[in-house]
Parts: sequence; C-alpha cells; structure tokens
Amino acid sequence: MGLTAASAANAADELTLQLKWVTQAQFAGYYVAKDKGFYEEADLDVTINPGGPDIAPPQVIAGGGADVVIEWMPAALAAREKGVPLVNIAQPFQRSGMMLTCRKETGIETPEDFRGRTLGVWFFGNEFPFLSWMSQLGIPTEGGDDGVEVLKQGFNVDPLIQEQADCVSTMTYNEYWQVIDAGFTPDDLVVFNYTDQGVATLEDGIYVLEESLADEAMADKLARFVAASMRGWEYACENQQEAAEIVLENDATGAQTEEHQVRMTGEICKLIGDSDGTLDTAAAETTVDSLLAGGSDPVITARPEGAWTDAIMNKVKGM
Repeated sequence: MGLTAASAANAADELTLQLKWVTQAQFAGYYVAKDKGFYEEADLDVTINPGGPDIAPPQVIAGGGADVVIEWMPAALAAREKGVPLVNIAQPFQRSGMMLTCRKETGIETPEDFRGRTLGVWFFGNEFPFLSWMSQLGIPTEGGDDGVEVLKQGFNVDPLIQEQADCVSTMTYNEYWQVIDAGFTPDDLVVFNYTDQGVATLEDGIYVLEESLADEAMADKLARFVAASMRGWEYACENQQEAAEIVLENDATGAQTEEHQVRMTGEICKLIGDSDGTLDTAAAETTVDSLLAGGSDPVITARPEGAWTDAIMNKVKGM
C-alpha cells in the first residue's frame, strides 16, 4: 500500500461544527476538546466555524455548510416546523442563561411594569423566548400604553447605557457583565431571569439533521463527537483559566479580553452543572409548552415529533 493510500485509510473522520455565536467561552468545551486532542483521540478531525449576527445555524446546516450545529431549542423547533429537520442529540447546558436586565431607576419591579416601556430584544431566532414570555403575560409587543415597545437590540447593551431602552436582553455569562463593566452596580439593576420566571427554554444544544441519524457510520461519528465534546466541557470547567486561554488563542478577531473570558467560563459552567450531555426531556417539554403558549402568534403551532433523540447519547454511554 502506498503512503497516500495508507494515509487515506488512517485519516480521521471529518466533521464540521457551526457555533451559534462568535468565538468565546460559551463554546469553550469544543475548543478545549480540539486543543487537548480529545477529538483526535476519538479519530475525528473537527472544524469549528464561529457564528455571528448574520449567521443562522439552521440555515447553515440546511445548506450543507455544517454537520453539527449549536443552537437554542426555540430556534431549532421553529426551523424544524419550517422544514429544516433538526434533531437534538445532546444537551450540555442544563439551565438557561437568558435574562432581561433593567435600570432600577425606571421603577420596574415586576413583569407587569413592562407595560408602556421599551425593551431591547435580540432577533435572528433569539426573540422566540421573549415573545413567548410576553404572550403568556398577555402583554402586546406592538407598543402602546398597555404593551411594550420592542427595540431590535444589537448584540451589545448600548440601549440600556444610553437610556434608549428601559431593559435589555442579557446573558448571565456575557452582556450582564458588559453592563457592570460600563459602571453600573448590581444595585442599580433589576434582573428578570427566564428560569426564575418559569419561561426558560433550552439553550446551546447539539443538533444534526435527521438524515445523519439514519446513516450508521455518521451516527457512530456523532457519538464520538459528543463524548469528546463532553470531555472538553469537563476539562474546561475543571481548568477555567486554561480554557479561557484556549478560547482566546482561537479568537481571530482579538476582540475578547482574558478577564471577560475567564468570568464567562465560570458562568457557563454554572449552566452546564453536572451534565453528561443527556437531554432532560421534561425541560424539553417545558420549552415546547412555553413556545406553544404564544397566544395568537405562537413560535410553533404544533407539538413537534422526533425533535430530540437519545440514540446518540445511548451510544456514548455504551462506549
């Protein structure tokens, strides 16, 4: 056998992962798994593609640009209902990190106080949990004294700082700290955590297309990917400083700071907890219930079938 043929025979299986957002500690486990050789040990050659404000992971995978995507369940279920057959194969994040952060000086104390206010909301699929929450509260999102004015928020907290909005969307591990770094103290803020409000939806799950599960070789590859990724998360949470440094080494933009990434790693690990990647089906059903409770304009219109599977995790546990 020639060298070329031997190399081909021994080549690691290629897999492309599309992240939901830019390179940051939100995805530390995957970068750590690649950097520490966990993917290589699993005979995988993984390419990690960062996301951004104009990148929708369901569109990327539907177009053949990735084998696996990291996505929030609301966006995944909405895409599934529109014809992109995404399936959740693993769920590293156990808790939601999404919050609405308000300036205390506005007088907002409870969700009922949102009426007549301007709230910053992210779009590109991130608006679904918010719209579902407002619908459950019976608060219109078209403005007016009885409703809320929705400000299409960029991926920053400028509207709060510049007093263009009374509240803005933040994640526990990212934008909240941008508010703090801008000079606010926790006492200056009123925070509504989606989990505490009972409207949390699952975030940062691992999704593939249904057709990948029908291919036995691909299913085996995915099981190795999930197992190595969860090794990456375990290592990242046990070695948070090193994990943050690995993330920074992979950030081609140079926009991230070490302090912020170390802090983010710690907050992300709180959301992961002791997860082994197994999806809590009760949490998934809660996500579905929340999205179906969307009043006249629900995020999804029917309870999904086949939107998650334990087939890959069962393979992982049998390894």
